[in-house]
Amino acid sequence: MILMNTESATPAPADTALSGSAPSDAALSDAAPSDTELAEIAAIEQVVAAVERAQRAKDPDAFLALFHPEALWTTAHGKVLLGLDAIAEFTRAVLPAATWDGRVTYEPVHIQFLRPDVAAVKVRQVYHSTNGDADGGSEGAPLYVMTRQDDGRWLLHACQNTGVLTD
Repeated sequence: MILMNTESATPAPADTALSGSAPSDAALSDAAPSDTELAEIAAIEQVVAAVERAQRAKDPDAFLALFHPEALWTTAHGKVLLGLDAIAEFTRAVLPAATWDGRVTYEPVHIQFLRPDVAAVKVRQVYHSTNGDADGGSEGAPLYVMTRQDDGRWLLHACQNTGVLTD
């Protein structure tokens, strides 16, 4: 298991409570990620960037192309969508009609490999007003569980979009 905080680009200490087994010596070390691990992290970051582009463009087809066929998605309001058909029906109804102005940014802030082909990705999602400021109260903290496919692509597989409450 490798824990990667993308803000510092160095592996974070492993947490045995998360993995259910003792971490390897490699996970406990301060060793830099391997070239393979860095390539996987870059590929995952590209998926998050594609989510951002699809959301900004309000493009349901580009967004849906990022999902595994058996994905599950929980919206920020708690609606549970099981399978790509349900996610597609919801996305096609909601995304093009979204009323927010300005832009949205998605930043992967933590990537944790649960297995070499499964990663938990914590994202910071911020809606910015038309003048570029963060639009108060419009921040999300999505969690994406992503799986690497046989062809090497990473897809969204189990996602929880959580709104962040402001004081």
